[in-house]
Amino acid sequence: MLQTDQYTVNIGPQHPSTHGGLHVEALMDGEFVVDAIVHLGYVHRSVEKIAESRTYPQFVPYTSRLDYLASHLPTIGYCQAVEKLMGIEVPERAEYLRVIMAEFSRIASHLLFIGSMAIDLGATTGLIYCFRDRERIMDMFEMTSGQRLVASYGRIGGVSEDVPENFYPAARSFLQDLPKMIDEYNGLITGNEILQCRIKGVGTLSAEDAVAYGVTGPNLRACGIDYDLRKADPYGIYDRFEFDVPLGSRGDSWDRYIVRLEEIQQSTRIIEQALDAMPEGEVRAKVPRVLKPEAGKEIYHRIESSKGELGYYIVADGGEKPYRVHVRAPSFVNLMVLPIISRGGKLQDIIANIATLDPVLGESDR
Repeated sequence: MLQTDQYTVNIGPQHPSTHGGLHVEALMDGEFVVDAIVHLGYVHRSVEKIAESRTYPQFVPYTSRLDYLASHLPTIGYCQAVEKLMGIEVPERAEYLRVIMAEFSRIASHLLFIGSMAIDLGATTGLIYCFRDRERIMDMFEMTSGQRLVASYGRIGGVSEDVPENFYPAARSFLQDLPKMIDEYNGLITGNEILQCRIKGVGTLSAEDAVAYGVTGPNLRACGIDYDLRKADPYGIYDRFEFDVPLGSRGDSWDRYIVRLEEIQQSTRIIEQALDAMPEGEVRAKVPRVLKPEAGKEIYHRIESSKGELGYYIVADGGEKPYRVHVRAPSFVNLMVLPIISRGGKLQDIIANIATLDPVLGESDR
């Protein structure tokens, strides 16, 4: 046999298919991947250190910059962590509003996942369709918080303001039109034979490896493991809602895509229930202007983000600023399996694997 030399192909950090400042060093033997080394840190912003130099409320706007594709989720997670630390009770109406915003954020994130995966694999029209529909969610974020992308709507003790009256018809209209959107995605993307060839059986992750590496979220559930924090360890008022947890069986790129597509429909069910059961009342608890948790007290709070388990570990020293804040970022953990699922594949499969792992580099680097 003819012996060939191995060579390196650098993917990123300035490449549209890396979804941000991700650098993958692909070691190739011919056209096959021997290894894929992940390099992070290109967009490091020292968010955890910033948290330690700000008061508890001052850090709230920074949290939406972690997963800026689903900005309500990291903000709600942080607010709930501080509320648990301080023993703050959140009004019922605020809890329902948080659930609605969280699930709309999940849908927006998954829509961007579908669109970006499509264009990564050469299907430009898929991106246009998903962005068209995601814009309607961005409009709702704008009418409630004044911001579209990094909508800092959550507050310690509840939310910043009640939703305007025109929010409800906009939300109902979107939910009503969503089945037609899903049908379009299925006709344009899911049923596309080329896309199926590109991602079926590609980037297979075993359930054992997923658990060993701490993979969470849709990437874990695509391996057939039924683990969703909204059911496994309910927070807020998620135990009041009926929804299913979509699961895959093979753990490949195809299953990761299908699980997220089905999660959009389950989020719709949750939002509809929350809108129907929305109580009247205050949207924010009376919280002291200066928060000073008891010295030595520590807390870890986790939520089911669009990318997986997003956790906040906070240590208080009795002052108005936290002594230590650590963010358990699901994208960072999930990216660690990229070498495993890429070895033995082709160079083009690395692009499909990155797309279906769906990392956001804002929280990977923090």
